[in-house]
Amino acid sequence: MLNKRGFNEVVSINEIVEGMRVCIDFTDVIGEEESLFVGNTGHGYVQVFSENRVSKGYPPRPFRVNVGAFHQYLHQSERTYYLQELQAGEELELISGEQVRKVAIGRVKIEKRPMLQVACAKEDGEISATFQSASSVYVFERSKGITSILNLEEGDWIAALEDEPGRHLGKAIKETIIEK
Repeated sequence: MLNKRGFNEVVSINEIVEGMRVCIDFTDVIGEEESLFVGNTGHGYVQVFSENRVSKGYPPRPFRVNVGAFHQYLHQSERTYYLQELQAGEELELISGEQVRKVAIGRVKIEKRPMLQVACAKEDGEISATFQSASSVYVFERSKGITSILNLEEGDWIAALEDEPGRHLGKAIKETIIEK
């Protein structure tokens, strides 16, 4: 598997109709720099950070990561999960720099919200993710640092994890697959 962390250039940001978004509420306080990787396809994942900060219209939620549309993959070290599969009591790996720690899920909150899709270039295609269009969704931009998804512009470079598609029940496999 590829699993190459770095920065990828944002090539498009598109508002789309409402969809079901997932918030993961953890059983422990999570830091401002703790994050998860999510994406629309197995080509790669965008790094998304905790809501443990003040944002326009939202108080800090020191236990939550708003991870976006429920069809997406959540990348963990050796496998992926669909967001809609997650259950209270399961442990997930939160990432902060090079540090990883496991924290249990307290609840998975799914609600209909306005969405936007962010696509980033990669050498052999693109990485994309679908997020709630809200000031409380955070990504890491190379020059801005951790910033709201609403502050992103085409041409920005955001933290992402490049990967190769091909999964069976979350485990990587070699196969012929087209995801777009």
